[in-house]
Amino acid sequence: MHVTIRQLEVFETAARLLSYTRTAETLYMSQPAVSMQIKQLEENVGLPLFEMLGKKLYLTEAGKEFYIYSKDIFHLLDEAEAVVEAMKGLHRGRLKVSVATTASYFTTRLLAAFSKRFKGVQINLDVANRESLRQQLEENEPDLVIMGQPPDGIDVEAQAFMSNPLVMVAPADHALTNEKNIALSRFADEHFVVRETGSGTLGAIERFFTEHDVPFHTGIEMSSNEAIKQAVEAGLGLGIASIHTLELELETGRLVLLDVEDFPIRRQWYLVQRKGKRLSVVAKAFKDFVLTEAGQFIR
Repeated sequence: MHVTIRQLEVFETAARLLSYTRTAETLYMSQPAVSMQIKQLEENVGLPLFEMLGKKLYLTEAGKEFYIYSKDIFHLLDEAEAVVEAMKGLHRGRLKVSVATTASYFTTRLLAAFSKRFKGVQINLDVANRESLRQQLEENEPDLVIMGQPPDGIDVEAQAFMSNPLVMVAPADHALTNEKNIALSRFADEHFVVRETGSGTLGAIERFFTEHDVPFHTGIEMSSNEAIKQAVEAGLGLGIASIHTLELELETGRLVLLDVEDFPIRRQWYLVQRKGKRLSVVAKAFKDFVLTEAGQFIR
């Protein structure tokens, strides 16, 4: 059965008013146009919906049933319109964001502020490593991804929105804590506690040491930033990590920044999406929020 919204509108009005003349006036149509729409609808349904007895219009049994469903249909359409309009106004909607593990330290504050501003938005946050983020982008799962260097080999749109400096840290009692402008060459024989192979952070560190012609030795690879900080604090090696992951440790003095020449390693945080992806109103609002306000959520 092929029924148009216009046919339903004409039928619902005629069934309510039981008059083609008043239906035409209400819908600003001619009476022959109303009759034509009803006739086409009856042909599509395969049963008569109205009958004329004398000069009075009545619904047939099929018409009475169809009238009930037509009212339900228009009720649902009204609800759908209200939901869409609410989403346009950011009173409702869903946001799916995936972030690199390192970015989770400030992303939670970003999302908290966004959700306070747009209270009806339902947020889904996934914290994942670089390989998982790459796979998610390939499968076009999240609305937006916050990560370091955007992945190669995937057609994405990426916008840098904030610096992500990688710094060198040591335990508070390390011998180099009071030295200034330490030559990078002094770390040629040092072993470092770093993120796992394949992480964007480790890749950036290795490129940096190669560009400066200084050997880089990995002592221990860790799958989390928390484990790296604990290992450095325990004296298992020096660490190189995003300064955004070190807030508490630097504040309490458990770890200290080393003043090393050419440090920090300059990186950026990027907001990434599949190229050509049509963002929802909510996702667009979050994207604008990140690009314009992210910096104020870094302590």
